[in-house]
Amino acid sequence: MPQTPTIEASIKAEARALGFDAVAITPAALPDITQARYRAALDQGWHAGMDWLAERAQQRRHPQGLWPQARSVIVLAANYGPDHDPLEGLADPGRAVISVYAQNHDYHDLVKKRLKALGRWMQSRYGGELKVFVDTAPVLEKPLAAQAGIGWQGKHSNLVSRDFGSWLFLGEIFTTLELAADAPEVDHCGSCTRCITACPTGAIVEPYRLDARRCLAYLNNEHHGPIPRAYRAAMGNRVYGCDDCLAVCPWNKYAQASKEAAFQLRPSLEGARLEDFLSLDDGAFRALFSKSPIKRLGRDRFLRNLVIACGNSGLAHYVPALTALLGDDAPVVRGAAVWALAALLEPAAWRALKAAHLPGESDPDVRTEWEVGA
Repeated sequence: MPQTPTIEASIKAEARALGFDAVAITPAALPDITQARYRAALDQGWHAGMDWLAERAQQRRHPQGLWPQARSVIVLAANYGPDHDPLEGLADPGRAVISVYAQNHDYHDLVKKRLKALGRWMQSRYGGELKVFVDTAPVLEKPLAAQAGIGWQGKHSNLVSRDFGSWLFLGEIFTTLELAADAPEVDHCGSCTRCITACPTGAIVEPYRLDARRCLAYLNNEHHGPIPRAYRAAMGNRVYGCDDCLAVCPWNKYAQASKEAAFQLRPSLEGARLEDFLSLDDGAFRALFSKSPIKRLGRDRFLRNLVIACGNSGLAHYVPALTALLGDDAPVVRGAAVWALAALLEPAAWRALKAAHLPGESDPDVRTEWEVGA
């Protein structure tokens, strides 16, 4: 007679049927060393302006700090691997390079919907209580994924999989069920340092240690004010996120392009140029990036990034559009335009603009841009 599948095998089969590409189980606990490393990173200030990482640190450090009743964690992963080289656009200074994870729908929505569907199925079959999380919750999901055997944390601090490279979205189900755990994955990075070498700003300060204060994926996404001057040139034409450390990982040779339509490049972004977005007002921005993670950035910060990319391009044909943005309502856009024009114009032309605009500028950050120049 055929054997009845175990609870664990049934859960994994249902997860895959719902569209997850990998699933594994681990106890609702993390070792002291993982918790200590997290605390040390916070103490160093490596979380930059992401204050929520520190505000709920106790809950993050230990799964049962978030939910004491949890006994097991089901870690689920969805492949978002690209079908092209994510770095190819960096060679064309007029391209608007957007991180692979943001090139279509916001993954949080799709992953959470599938987590909830799996949770309902589990409760109908096996009972127990459960909670579902995507990365907006205080969960140390990458250590949990490594402990469950989905992959390992590479030297860039992101999860690496032998089957999917560096291209996995993660979600978790915490449950009161006592489930058999899978074996953890071991570190396969070896002596490789490609991700460290590839980082444009040296944000990977040592293997497995990322200082978000230097990370372009933080600076052009999470950071609200002007991009620090020290990192503007390094941004190049990366207008949202940065894939460099992920894309150079040798384990990507085993990666596969995602079959999920919501994770594939949306047609409106294919071959996108900087000039395609420079005239966006708030309404047009929201319409263009509906259901996209870029929408959370907001029009003003997105324009800030685009303007810096124009300044890095060396292309004078952006000067008229940038000059128009000197009158933008958003100080963060005006300030970026000042810097970009200083990079593109001859000194005499830039001084003429300064004489015309500085006297009427009230924002201190923008005034500083005029006073400092390129």
